[in-house]
Amino acid sequence: MEVSVVIPVYNKEEYVEQCLRSVLAQQFDGFEVIAVDDGSTDGSGAVCDRLAARDARLRVVHTPNGGVTAARRRGVEEARGRYVTFADADDMMLPGGLRSLYDAIEREQADEVVATYRNQHGQHVDSGLRGAADPAFMIRQLLGNRARFCVLWAVIFRRGLLDGCLGAPRQIRSGEDILMQVMCLVKRPKVVCIPDCVYFYNEGLPNDRRLELDEQIVYDRVLREALAPCWGEHSDDFTLRQLKMYENFIDQKMFYVRKAYYHRLRPRLNASLPLADRLAFLLPPRLAYFPIHLKKKLANRRLAQ
Repeated sequence: MEVSVVIPVYNKEEYVEQCLRSVLAQQFDGFEVIAVDDGSTDGSGAVCDRLAARDARLRVVHTPNGGVTAARRRGVEEARGRYVTFADADDMMLPGGLRSLYDAIEREQADEVVATYRNQHGQHVDSGLRGAADPAFMIRQLLGNRARFCVLWAVIFRRGLLDGCLGAPRQIRSGEDILMQVMCLVKRPKVVCIPDCVYFYNEGLPNDRRLELDEQIVYDRVLREALAPCWGEHSDDFTLRQLKMYENFIDQKMFYVRKAYYHRLRPRLNASLPLADRLAFLLPPRLAYFPIHLKKKLANRRLAQ
C-alpha cells in the first residue's frame, strides 16, 4: 500500500459523500481511504458505511466522539500506506491530486510535500513557495499568522514523520492543524513545495468553534513543549503567536483576558516583534479594540477580493 487518505468525519452528512467520491475517483493504484466517524449524531456514519460496502478501498472506523485530532490519530494508526495525506469531510480532492502528491514525494525523496488549493469562490491559493522549504521559516510563518501554504490537507507526509505529532489534547479544537505541522517541522524534515492544485476547500463553512481562554492556555503549554528542541530560535515566534491570539480575544471584546492571562507577555516584548502588535498590546484593552478591529476588518476585506 502506497498512500492512506485519512478523513475525520463528524456531523458532515451533507458533504461527506461528495468528499469520499472525490477521493475514490482518483486515478491512482495502491491507495486506501480511512474514514473515521468521530461519534457523529447525524447520518454521516451511515453514508460512509454505504459507500464502503461498494468499494473495498474505503474502510470506516466508528469511534466515540474524541475530537478531530484523536480521529486523525486513529486513522493514522489504522493506515497501511507508506505515505499519509488528510482531507476534511466537507472538502474534496481534485482530479489528479493524489497522483501529483505521490509523484512529488517519490521524486524528491521528501518527508513532506506541500501543494496548493482552490476554494469555492474560484480562488487559487498559492504561497509561491517552490522546491525545498526551510522548516524554521515555515514555523515562523505559522506562528506569526502569515502562512499562505497548506498546513494539513493538500499535504502528503512520510508516515513516520507523523509519529508523536497527533497527541494534542481534546480541549484544543482550533489551530490543531498548525500545532501538528509545527511538531512535524521541529524534526527538521525535508519539505518540498509544488505548484500543483490538488484540493478543493469549502472556505468559511459554519462551525461551533469560539474563543476560549482555557483552551488557549492549554494550547500555549503544548506548543511551548513542542518547540523545546529549538526554543532559542523560536521563542519570539511563540510570543508573537500569543500576541496574535490576544488580539483575537480583544477583537471579540473579551477584555478580561489581559488581566487573567496575557499580562505576562509584557516582559517578553522586544524590538524583534512587529511594532503594531507591541503597540496593540500596550494600549488598554478597551482602547486597543478599535485599531485591532479595524486592522482585522481591512485584512478580511483584502482576503475577500
